[in-house]
Amino acid sequence: MEIDGDTLTRQLIDDLSYSYGGVFDSQTIEAAVTGAWDLLAPRSTIRSFLPILVARQAREQLMSTAQAQGKVAKKVPELLFVCVHNAGRSQMAAALAEHLSARRVHVRSAGSAPTGEINPMVVEVLKERGIALGTAYPKPLSDSVVRAADVIITMGCGDSCPIFPGKRYEDWQVADPAGAPIEAVREIRDDIQARVTTLLRQILD
Repeated sequence: MEIDGDTLTRQLIDDLSYSYGGVFDSQTIEAAVTGAWDLLAPRSTIRSFLPILVARQAREQLMSTAQAQGKVAKKVPELLFVCVHNAGRSQMAAALAEHLSARRVHVRSAGSAPTGEINPMVVEVLKERGIALGTAYPKPLSDSVVRAADVIITMGCGDSCPIFPGKRYEDWQVADPAGAPIEAVREIRDDIQARVTTLLRQILD
């Protein structure tokens, strides 16, 4: 059955207006939902997943904006991992950080020029560690996501990440898994895991 975009966005706007009533006006909520639809609908290959992905993206955008503006208090430290395509390194780092932290941090990832899908080799080597990326997808870098983060880790995205005072920035020199054989991607995964472990110890211990 074909998904009706207008009906879906209206339902999501109504749901999020209930969730974020008193935090954002209706125009901001509608912009988040329509922006999520415009981002994800053209690249969606499994249409039945589209409502879940659009809802998740809109909620993430609203939550990061609310945190950046001080409208919602942070319960745990916010980590942001950024690479160019958000298809390999930053996805691995985010998944490993969430897996290893036992939800003691909140993790986001983004790309300065996000691509259409996650590198299948990355999905495979994370699965070997018992981590399923599931419905993860490449996401664009936005000012609100950076403002909401406490720690920003960049991996090969140059000067595209905006700099805001009061944030902790690190640039990790990590090899790009794009086009690499699975043995090399495993080495990249292990390199990132060691860096994530060190970072989590610094933040949480």
